[in-house]
Amino acid sequence: MKKMNDQRWCLRSAALLLCAATAVPVAVCAAYPERPIALVVTYPPGGTADLVARMLAPEVSKELGQNIVVENRGGAGGMIGGASVAKAAPDGYTIMLDAANHAQNPAVQPKMLFDTLKDFAPITLLQRVPNVLVVRSDNALKTVADLIAAGKQKEPLLYYASSGPGGAQHLAGVLFNALSGTHLEAVHYKGGSLALTDVMSGQVTMMFSTVGTSLPHVRAGKLRVIAVGSDKRIAAYPDVPTIAEAGVAGYASYEWNGIYAPAATPPEIIARLNKAFVYALKQPAVIARIHEFNGEIIASTPEELDIFRRAEIAKWQRVAKEYNLQLQP
Repeated sequence: MKKMNDQRWCLRSAALLLCAATAVPVAVCAAYPERPIALVVTYPPGGTADLVARMLAPEVSKELGQNIVVENRGGAGGMIGGASVAKAAPDGYTIMLDAANHAQNPAVQPKMLFDTLKDFAPITLLQRVPNVLVVRSDNALKTVADLIAAGKQKEPLLYYASSGPGGAQHLAGVLFNALSGTHLEAVHYKGGSLALTDVMSGQVTMMFSTVGTSLPHVRAGKLRVIAVGSDKRIAAYPDVPTIAEAGVAGYASYEWNGIYAPAATPPEIIARLNKAFVYALKQPAVIARIHEFNGEIIASTPEELDIFRRAEIAKWQRVAKEYNLQLQP
């Protein structure tokens, strides 16, 4: 018994030292969480990132015993919300749900508002979902070949809707142009749902949308899927080819979501948050909902997310260099 008590004392002492080393009050680590936690979503309401956050928040709240309050802070391809979290106290009470732009911005943004790798501590990679190329249901474009033929003409220009400059949907179109030789021009909106609305109304020709946000409109007959951005066909549209299959070799476009905390957040808090989000991702209702929009659940460790994001940053840096992809300042 004495030996077991000594071991527990050593563990508590180690935790206290880690808290002290990160300048976080000991009480925060010992009783975390004691109050609601702000989950900053770096995109406006209505898109996949927002959907995933609001789906997970109740389950994470149950596991932690505190409310998770979702706060949307969109803008600048996720950098506005990211900057606010990077500056937040590293105490576990402000965390972030970010998307693929977490890895794309360092490659294509001429001026970053933070250091992606230094300013955020990874918690878990949640899920990923392919983008799909959609047009209004009565649009004359039926195939990727039709789009390439029309998109190579500079008169008239073809336009595609984007969730914002530097957003994953914007860069999906930039990559399509680079690989296919087309001249598609982006029209930027403050979020994916607003962008899709104008595609459905015929104001804009197409969009590289996520499956989750576009699927209800496809089922309602308002949108048609021309091709999917994944590396293989998906269950929602088994008869629809991938963009690579349809003639744009090497094309792949996914949206993915990860959870992060400000750098210097104590390891015990990171581990607690990882456990809570992984728990949420294992709940049957969450699994069913993510699978409904063809998401692939990951539920990684913090270390696995760090490896993944570094690989994604390196990939986009190679693509940006090869195809001279950079956003205008």
